[in-house]
Amino acid sequence: MALPNINPTTTNSWKKLEAHFKEVASLQMKDLFAKDKERADKFTISWEDFYVDFSKNRITDATLQYLLELADEVGLKTAIERQYQGDKINKTEGRAVLHTALRAPADAIITVDGKNIVPEVQAVKEDVKTFTNAVVNGERKGYTGKPFTHVVNIGIGGSDLGPAMVVDALQFYKNQLTTYFVSNVDGDHVNEVIKKLNPETTLFVIVSKTFTTQETISNANTIKKWFLQSANKEDIAKHFVAVSTNLEAVQNFGIHKDNIFPMWDWVGGRFSLWSAVGLSISLAVGYDNYESLLTGAHKMDVHFKNEDFKSNIPVVLGLISIWYNNFFKAESEAVIPYAQYLNQFATYLQQGIMESNGKSIDRNGDPVNYQTGTLIWGEPGTNSQHAFFQLIHQGTKLIPADFIGFTQSLHGNQDHHDKLISNFLAQTEALLNGKTETQVAEEGTKEDIMPFKVFGGNKPTNTIFINKLSPESLGKLIAMYEHKIFVQGVIWNIFSYDQFGVELGKQLANKILKEFNGEESSTHDASTLNLLNHYKNNR
Repeated sequence: MALPNINPTTTNSWKKLEAHFKEVASLQMKDLFAKDKERADKFTISWEDFYVDFSKNRITDATLQYLLELADEVGLKTAIERQYQGDKINKTEGRAVLHTALRAPADAIITVDGKNIVPEVQAVKEDVKTFTNAVVNGERKGYTGKPFTHVVNIGIGGSDLGPAMVVDALQFYKNQLTTYFVSNVDGDHVNEVIKKLNPETTLFVIVSKTFTTQETISNANTIKKWFLQSANKEDIAKHFVAVSTNLEAVQNFGIHKDNIFPMWDWVGGRFSLWSAVGLSISLAVGYDNYESLLTGAHKMDVHFKNEDFKSNIPVVLGLISIWYNNFFKAESEAVIPYAQYLNQFATYLQQGIMESNGKSIDRNGDPVNYQTGTLIWGEPGTNSQHAFFQLIHQGTKLIPADFIGFTQSLHGNQDHHDKLISNFLAQTEALLNGKTETQVAEEGTKEDIMPFKVFGGNKPTNTIFINKLSPESLGKLIAMYEHKIFVQGVIWNIFSYDQFGVELGKQLANKILKEFNGEESSTHDASTLNLLNHYKNNR
């Protein structure tokens, strides 16, 4: 069955929200706190090791009530049930959307086309476990009999961003293997990585569903050519493995069929790190930690599926995002993790969120008459405080922000961690309260300088406090944002799981590439033609 198909702007709750927005748009959050001493407690969700405070938002009890009514009117509960039971909710591609099945327990029953897919998922996980343990324990060796010391993941998009982010985030838990990621077709990228490698002790993981992705196959062939400068063709089978569905192409590359890990069409690339695409994660941190990552995600899956919407973390965060995007017309959201380990987290979310919900056609096939999608950006604090926070504090744009922090550090340096978290808490307080002209005057500021030191405040934030950055808590965090994407897509009445918008540029690139080699001639606009000729004349 398909998803419910309702234009949100036609619902009664949307009309209520429009009228309500006119009443509350100018409200000051600090006044709301002053009037309601229980506000902080009411607008906080405590779940397992997560403490989510959404009280510093420009919302009232009525706002939340109308947003929850909107979720009900567009059939969000039904949509969640249909996703989890394996319905083909990715209608444009005729596929189910079941990344949740990849982290489900072994005794779960999840059917696609009448077949329980859980046993085959578990079988692949067992293969990943066996392979990981053999490499990490030194049982599986390279062509000269030496154990592996390095792993190189070759992929792009979802075959790179997820694994790369997680490996970076879980550096504290890494084993003796050093992991690199090659994604960009820029030859300088792959060659810089090659400089650091010893062919005798490096394992290569090629991740490509079709095994035809231009960037991935170009990089794989470059690495293969380098590898064969010191090894023989039969040695490829010892050093290269693949995650793919194209068995013939993988075997033609020289990879043994026993070293091919399958993928499924009901897993989108940007949600695939939970599958064998996460092999590089398992190799980097060990299978037990990888399993903990999956366990955390499953716990969030259960929370999202079963929890009442008013205390459901992904639902509440998704609804608040709708409130800002569609009523305040805020176009972007910042994600600020106060953990250097999450250095790549915002980059990872950019694909997940912007590729999923960057759509302008609704599920009827009609152009939408409302804003969809949000621009996602961010960097870790405290670095970002010295970069773009000026714009958030005193700029003209409304930029809601998620602040993500951990109550415990991993290395145990309490002095550093106290300084980190003091900034984490201070920034959301400053964004809430701002600084008045009176306060600036009391600091002895000269009158002509005073306007420049006034902070308007009233800037919305969510604070996501987690006990510790562990594989399990990271799994929960990633899954939380995945489900938030789903909530927004359902409410906006769009298909979140296709990405046709990225294909046109690829098609044109292939045509232009043939022109470089004189194989083909195409018609271009004057600008592109000039640029093409400039490149051909100067390369």
